[in-house]
Amino acid sequence: MFFDPLYIMIMIATAALGFWASWRVKATFARWQKIGTRRGMTGAEVAREILRRSGVHDVKVEQVGGFLADHYDPRHRVLRLSPDVYNGTSVAAAGVAAHEVGHALQHAAKYWPLQVRSYLAPAASFGGNISMIVFAIGLMVGATGLAKLGVVLFALMVAFTLITLPVEFDASNRAKRLLPEMGVTQGAEGVGVAKVLNAAAMTYVAGAVSAIATLVYLIIRSGFGSDE
Repeated sequence: MFFDPLYIMIMIATAALGFWASWRVKATFARWQKIGTRRGMTGAEVAREILRRSGVHDVKVEQVGGFLADHYDPRHRVLRLSPDVYNGTSVAAAGVAAHEVGHALQHAAKYWPLQVRSYLAPAASFGGNISMIVFAIGLMVGATGLAKLGVVLFALMVAFTLITLPVEFDASNRAKRLLPEMGVTQGAEGVGVAKVLNAAAMTYVAGAVSAIATLVYLIIRSGFGSDE
């Protein structure tokens, strides 16, 4: 399969899309990282203020190493922000911090797509790790059933990727709404927040497109759904 022209074409196209999305989010973040908010709150302060005003008092805000390694850990109820966001007073830092808080608010509100995503995570991780191996072995030994099992396992990862989209979009929408309501961002600053979060969202869209394209390829090559 790795020498299949169709597979190579899909990999090149999706890799290019992923590279573009990654470049865009880094470039957009860098641009708005240079512009501070009028209130001058750090990302950590923004996160804690939103949590406080939202009545969520059991989520910690911590610093984590790495560039744009920001994430919310629902198991330990910890919001981890990268140094540029945790200590930053820029429009970009405020936007990213508010976005991650959005996930904590989703968790507190039992937002159902987030719950589904959490349930799918173990199966998606397992399927993503072994699906291509199972599929390739099935093709090599002529075991159609094994190849189709690989497709099913990969489909679990695709489902996880797709349910991630509404989770991320909702967190961004919460951030765009809450920041001006709190007075953290004003006027053009809100435009900057939107641009940073929209660019970040494209990385998830690119991932979903890549996953779907690969799944379609696996279905075609495995003969999934055929009577044979």
